[in-house]
Amino acid sequence: MNCVKHLAFAIAAWAITAAAYAASTFVHPGALDSRGELDFVKAKIQAKAQPWRAEFDRLVASSYATRTPHGKTTINSSSGDAELSRDDAIASYTQALLWYYSGNAIYANRSIAILNSWTNLQSFTAGSDQDKLQAGWIGAVFAPAAEIMRGYSGWTTNDMALLQAMFKRAFYPQLNRMSTWNGNVDLTQIDAMMAIAVFNEDTTEFNAGLTRLAKRLPSYIYLTSAGTPPPIAGDGGNVQNFWFSPTLWTDGLTQETCRDNGHHTQFALGSALHAAETAWHQGVDVYTANTRRFTEALELMASQFLSGSMQGTSANDVPSASRFESWEVGYNHYHHRAGLPMTKTGTLIENQIRPNAQRAVWNLVHETLTHANLPASVSPLGGALPPVLTGSKMLPSGAYQLAFTNNTGATFTVLSSTNLSLPLTHWTVVGTPTNNGSGLFLFTTEPLTDETERFYRVKSP
Repeated sequence: MNCVKHLAFAIAAWAITAAAYAASTFVHPGALDSRGELDFVKAKIQAKAQPWRAEFDRLVASSYATRTPHGKTTINSSSGDAELSRDDAIASYTQALLWYYSGNAIYANRSIAILNSWTNLQSFTAGSDQDKLQAGWIGAVFAPAAEIMRGYSGWTTNDMALLQAMFKRAFYPQLNRMSTWNGNVDLTQIDAMMAIAVFNEDTTEFNAGLTRLAKRLPSYIYLTSAGTPPPIAGDGGNVQNFWFSPTLWTDGLTQETCRDNGHHTQFALGSALHAAETAWHQGVDVYTANTRRFTEALELMASQFLSGSMQGTSANDVPSASRFESWEVGYNHYHHRAGLPMTKTGTLIENQIRPNAQRAVWNLVHETLTHANLPASVSPLGGALPPVLTGSKMLPSGAYQLAFTNNTGATFTVLSSTNLSLPLTHWTVVGTPTNNGSGLFLFTTEPLTDETERFYRVKSP
């Protein structure tokens, strides 16, 4: 009887916990950068390994490493406010990275000083879609900075709450209304939506970003097999004109390829891949369903840049000379995680992006430092997903054992109570499950010696 009681009630409590976890838990840090990725790069910097050490030294020497706050109560996106807020956003992220990698509290305090200086921002005031773009550009950088800094003990919960409230007050109105300008603007908005949603722990905003991304991608990246791109607000009902009159429709062509031969497409793809990366860190795989779209677009543009020819897609055959930090996130996923060759993209990164690309342009910031050559093991899908129970039994010793599967990088705590209705804060922590390294977690209690009904649940982190 003792064994039956323990087994039945443990399974019931498990199901309740899993359902609650799926609805409300975010992994931190979990916007553009995960803890595993940050720790990997930190170790490489300490070992003076390349390219990470050179990129770190570049950050230390940059003006962003010493920039002080310039927070305002309004942003006119058509004025000098645009560059001022951009540079503060990039500086806050730069200093957050420098703090994490070096442990130097001077950088931490500078980063949070900048973030705190913007908590009184009320609105964007240009009155056009330029406000939507500006909110996307800087929101997509401020939020990843805040995600890293939430791990710093010197940043108070009250100041974090003020920043979260500011994002809702000033940024949500600009981000949640889709721009009908070219697709790079919507994708930049989505990048910011996803990153801010993680910092704000806002499931509704996060899911709204995912929905927008799913709608925009087929209308931005062309695949022959999918046929005519679906209509989207702003296209004027004329796909040929909206796509700037391609002379060849081929796999990987984007809505802005023929606009300026790769300049704005780098912003669009970089933003879309940032959103996919943020989703990945939260356990949502956007990459797999969009493998062909993303890889064809990256490989086509890389081929054009490497060859110096638009390869028949555009009336102007000369590719843009712009090179931005748009490439490492996508290449890291599809090459290092998924094992795809991505030969042209890899060659472009080695020969043109790492040697020559600007390191901080609007929301395309420091990708070589944060995402170059990351092994798949440091960034599994999400931190933790709803756990899947695979075993639950009483052992001959009288101990209770449960087994479940999850992402290999997830961490869990096991709690126990004799009263299922108690709030989680009143449950007792009884230990942590072991992780066999392949996603199987196992927890075994001490031998249970009485007839008391007992419940178990897990939480992450």
